[in-house]
Order: sequence, then structure tokens, then C-alpha cells
Amino acid sequence: MQKESWNSMSIILVTLSFLFVFISQNVFSAPSSRHLCLPEQRDALLEFKNEFEIGELSRYCYSVGQPKTESWVNNNDCCSWDGVACDTKSGEVVELDLHCSRLHGMLHSNSKLFRIQSLRSLDISRNDLSGQIPSSLGNLSHLTFLHLDGNNLVGEIPSSLGNLSHLTHLILGVNRLVGEIPSSLGNLSHLTYLYLGINRLVGEIPSSFGSLNNLYYLDVGYNKLSGSFPRTLLNLTKLSVLSLSDNQFTGTLPSSLFTLPSLESLDLGNNQFNATLELGNISSSSKLKQLRLGNNNFIGSIPISISKLANLEGLDLSYLNTQGPVDLNIFSHLKSLEDLDISHLNTTTTIDLNAILSVLKRLVVLDLSGNHVSAINKISVSGPHSQSITGLLLSGCGITEFPEFLRTEHEIFYLNISNNRIKGQVPGWLWTLPELYDVDLSRNSLTGFERSTKHRLSNVPKPSMEFLLGSNNNFSGNIPSFLCMFKSLRVLDLSNNNFNGSIPRCMGNFIKRSLLVLKLGDNQLSGKMPDIFLSGRNLTSLNVAHNQLVGKLPRSLSSCSSLEVLNVEHNRINDTFPFWLESLQKLQVLALHSNEFHGSLQYHPKVASWFPQLRIIDISNNSFTGTLPSDFFMYWSAMSLEGNSSELKYIGGDYRFYQESLVLMNKGVELTYPMILTLLNAIDISGNKLQGEIPKSIGLVKNLIVLNLSSNSFSGNIPSSLANLTKLESLDLSDNKLSGQIPPALGSPHKSIQDYSFSQPAHRSDTARDTVSDPRFLVF
Repeated sequence: MQKESWNSMSIILVTLSFLFVFISQNVFSAPSSRHLCLPEQRDALLEFKNEFEIGELSRYCYSVGQPKTESWVNNNDCCSWDGVACDTKSGEVVELDLHCSRLHGMLHSNSKLFRIQSLRSLDISRNDLSGQIPSSLGNLSHLTFLHLDGNNLVGEIPSSLGNLSHLTHLILGVNRLVGEIPSSLGNLSHLTYLYLGINRLVGEIPSSFGSLNNLYYLDVGYNKLSGSFPRTLLNLTKLSVLSLSDNQFTGTLPSSLFTLPSLESLDLGNNQFNATLELGNISSSSKLKQLRLGNNNFIGSIPISISKLANLEGLDLSYLNTQGPVDLNIFSHLKSLEDLDISHLNTTTTIDLNAILSVLKRLVVLDLSGNHVSAINKISVSGPHSQSITGLLLSGCGITEFPEFLRTEHEIFYLNISNNRIKGQVPGWLWTLPELYDVDLSRNSLTGFERSTKHRLSNVPKPSMEFLLGSNNNFSGNIPSFLCMFKSLRVLDLSNNNFNGSIPRCMGNFIKRSLLVLKLGDNQLSGKMPDIFLSGRNLTSLNVAHNQLVGKLPRSLSSCSSLEVLNVEHNRINDTFPFWLESLQKLQVLALHSNEFHGSLQYHPKVASWFPQLRIIDISNNSFTGTLPSDFFMYWSAMSLEGNSSELKYIGGDYRFYQESLVLMNKGVELTYPMILTLLNAIDISGNKLQGEIPKSIGLVKNLIVLNLSSNSFSGNIPSSLANLTKLESLDLSDNKLSGQIPPALGSPHKSIQDYSFSQPAHRSDTARDTVSDPRFLVF
């Protein structure tokens, strides 16, 4: 999964970089106008400005500047405003460039902006615009450029855009658009550039696209498009770039696709294309430079004809089900190859790393993950290739030794040698590689970090390091203090090792600067949690579960305003419930179970919304006493409000190394959730000393999936408001003093709920521990 996420993020960044370069070359500056702008157009622009607030800079923008609309004032010529260009003769506004202008608000269909008929170019990309794309855009009949990418636009693409007969560039990517692609876009006969990627579009590619004879760039990747390969695209002889990646296309590929005369880049990765891969009568004169076919259902051998692609610079054949030996000599003819991904080939062939590097001298990125790789340490230290490797992925390759040849790869910035059998210590020279910023050493048998005299000075980590994963090894002793020199760390995962001692206070060095994720769970750490989070405003996830930590939670955690996950389960923390964390408006998971928390849960929040984003709260197996306040369940709006249950999102999903796991009692079994869906809403208050009635407000958390109130002393009637929990799948009220019946609605035939209301309690100490396999809770 990490591998696919890395490839996906790389494709997104490449696409965004291409768009950025294009936009930068077409930034419109207003020429000195001979006429003042038209008053009615000036008024329309001012009204458009007032429709939006100035918010934060979009994450898709690369530079920080003043919002262009700040120069828009009523007492001067609008042709002199930033982002506005006028016709030098008529004074009409013809170009409007407001990309990266921090605009926040709804794009209104009745905006007077859409009455400026003279507009030829409109760029309002990379802002925070919401709402639907107004159909009135189709009235701007002179438009040649329309850029709306990088916003939060929803709804369907209006068919009226097909009226823009002069349009050459249509860029609607990186939004939340749904529905089918309107066939009317096939009317845009002048269109050369069409980008609809990273949306939620469904259906097939319209057959009308075969009429787009001038199209050279088509990207509809990262949607939910389906059907067989759209053969209508074979008519597009000028097509240079085609991306259908990350959709649900099926069937076979026409061999004539690979002989399109102008095609330079073809990306069909991450679909469900099948059968034998055939490239047809492809010739050595082919212009293909990028060929991405990975992660489909192709079977059979690698086509020999690939060796004819002399201009090829990037090749992805990952997850090709070869079912036998692979002829690696095919790649020896690809002298221009810079990026090669032949991971997970399901082959019986052992890949000689030295042979590949010695032949492909221009190679800079190589992914052999999931194959058996030999000769890992027989490569000459001087290096057989002329250009240094920048990215090397050898995950799951059966490697038993740390790749010694890497000590001379001074350009490498991404290294993944996870899921191998590497033993011994991490060598000190690794930290001397000047460009290294991303390292995955997880799931090996490493025991420590080399600190020999030879490397004592040189192993001071470089400030460029941002991602370091060392989970699931055999590291022991104290957490090395030299790791604190990584002041730019964003993700540090040392979970599932044998580290002991206390959490180093020096970790505050990167917590206050850059850290997003800190995972130290499943070790043998002891002592108090250091109070080092005062400036941790970027911290998104903190997991120190399954250790031997004592004392109280550090109060500085209340300063971590971005915190989504706090997991301290299975320690010996002795504290009252952390009501003081109520200021954390983004907190989604709070796991305190199996500690020594105590005291009352009676509390009146000081803020209007107490944990509004909370989706999972597990405070089981502690010593909380007293009664639950009547409004205890009233404030958790994320569990109450209806959401889009058809869309799968993962907590922390924005960070490719962030796979936040959680142990949760569900249907009588203690389950480990490797990744947490936002659909999983759970409350577990079992194993405490609570009494009194269950508050009727429990019926407000309508999105609840798991509810466990067992092993307390609750009394009175089972609240009828439980009938509102129509999504509930697991309910445990056992080992209490309750009377009455479970509401009948919870036991209707269409429900799969498991009822443990009056059964013997399923204690964590004597239940099986399993890994969740429900496809809604686990990504494959």
C-alpha cells in the first residue's frame, strides 16, 4: 500500500508541476491600456470580489503573495488591477488571472462576472471555491482558456461548457466533481488541452471525444470511470499525452493504441485491464517516452517489442502476472530509461541488481519491490552507472544485508528497503548521504544504530530528513538521542520494537518545527510523557500505546491544535479525564483504554462544540466513577450528522506513511484496525465503575457503528432512544443492572447487529485478538 501511495503522490505532483509551469508561462499582466475599462465591467469585477473572503493560501500554490484582488478599488482603472488584462483598443476586460489568490467562498451562478462577454481567458484555479460550476459559464462565448482546477467544486460538469466553441484549454481537475462527462465537450473542436483528473467522475469516456481532432493532452486519471478502453480516442492523431490511470477500466487494450503517431506519454496504471499485453507493430521510431501500465490484471511475459522503444524514459510494468521467467535483456536496449518499475512481477526469475544498473546508465529511479533480488552487495563501490540513483525501492526482495553500495549514492533521496530480512545495525554512513530525506527501514530484523568512532562525527543527521520509518524491527535500548537532530522530520515511526527507557525530551526539537506523525507504540518505554508539545501545532497523530508510561498526560498537548489522533492505550497513566483537551477541534480518535484514569465524567464544556470531529472514543478498562451527564453525547457532531457514507476516507489519509492502527472491541472480539475509516464511529466506555441511567442523549450519535457500555453498574431502563442508532452493528450492554428490552428496530432483518446485551461480558484479557477484514474497514 505504501508503494502504490508513493506512485500515486508522484503522479499527482508531476501533474500539478506541469500545470504550474503552464500557468506561469501564461500569467496575464495588464498592458498599458489606451482606454479606461468599461464602468459596467469594473462594477462586475468589484461585485465578484465581494462575493469572497480572503482565506489561507491553497496547498497547490508554490509562492506566497498578496491576494490580487487587494488592488481592486473603485477609484482607479480596472485595467491596471492585478490579474486583469484589457483590450488596448476597446478597454474591454479580456483576461482574468486570479489563480492562487486565496479566494474563499461560493461560486455563484448569478455572478455578474459571467456577463463579461469579452472574456477570453478565465483562471480562478487553486483557491478555495465551493459550490457547483455555474452553467452560465457557457455564455462566455469568446473564452479560449478556462482554469478552475484545485478548488472544492462539486456537482456535475455543466453541458453548457460544450457551447464554448473557441475553447482551447479546459482544466477542471483536482475538485470534487461527480456524474458523467458530458458528451457536449466533444463539440469543442479547437480544444487542445483537457484535464479532468482527480475528481469523482463516473461512466465511460463519451464517444464524441473522437471528434476532438486538435487534442494533444487528455488526463482523466483518478476518477471512477469504467467500461472498456475508449476506442474513439484512436482517432486522435495529435494526441501526445493520455492518462486514464486510477479508474475502473476493464477489458483488453487495442494494440493500435501504441502506434498513435504523436503519443509521447501513456498512463493506464491502476485499472483492471486484462489479458495478454500486446504492443502491436510498434517501431523504433515511436515517440513514446513514458509508458505506465502497472497494477492492472495483465498476464503473460513482458512483450519483446518494448525493447524497440528507444526514446523511453519511464516504464512501469508493476504487478504484471508473468507466471514464469522474465527476460531482463529486454531492458538492455532502453538506453534512455531513467525510471523503471518492474515490482511485483510474480516471476521465478532472480533479478540481478548489478546487471540492471550496469546496463541502464541513465537510471535514477528503480523499483524492484516484491521480486527476489541478488548481488545486492557485489556492486562496485565506485558505481557502474554514470548517473546517481535518486530513488531505490527494494521492499520485500529477500535482502539479508544492508545495501553497502548505497554509501556512494550521494544523490539518493528516497530509500525503501522494508519487508526484508536485514539483520544487524543501521550503518552510520547512511546519515551522511546529503540528499536523503525519506527512509523506510520497517519490517526487518535490525537491532540498533551504529555509533562507532569512525562515524561519530559523520553520522550527525542532515536537516533534510523528513520521513523515517523503523517500525517492526528488533531495536532495543534507549531511543537514540541523535535522531533529535532531524529538525525537519514530518513522520517518525519507531513502533513495534523493543525500545526502553523514557521518551527523549529532545524530540521537542522537531515537534515544534515540523512533525506531523509520531508513532512510538508497542515498545517498552517507561517514565512520564515529557511535556514537550507546547509548540506542536502541526502534530496530527500521537501514538504511544502499549508501553509502560506512568504519571499524567502532559498538559502541553492542548496546544496541538491540528491533532486528529491521540492514542495512549495500554499504559499506566494515572490521571482524570482530559477535559482540558476540549480545545482540540480536529480530534477524531481518543484512545485511553487500559490505563489508570479515574474520577468523574461530569463536565460542562467551556466551548460551544466539545470534540466536534470525534469519531472514536475508547476509555474502557479504567476507573471512572459516578454517573454520565445527561448531555454527554450531545456535542460530538461528527457522530451525529449525516455524511456521505459512499465515500471511503481514512483518518490521516493525506500522509502516505500515516496508517494509523487501533485496537477496538467489536462484536465480542478485540480487533486491530490497520487503517481507520471515518465511517467507523465507536464509543467504548466498558470496564469502568459508572452507575446511574444511560443518558437518553445516546440516541443523538446516529452514525455510531460500535457501542460498548458493558461491565459497569448502569441501572434503569435501556433507553428507547437507542432505536435512533440505525447504523449500529455491535452493541454490548452486558454485566450491568439494566432492565427492559433492546428497541426492536435494532433487531430488524436487514441488520447484521451482534447483540451482547445480557450475555457474559467479553473482557479484553480473555478475548481473541484479530485483524479486521471487513472491506469497509480495511484497504487492500
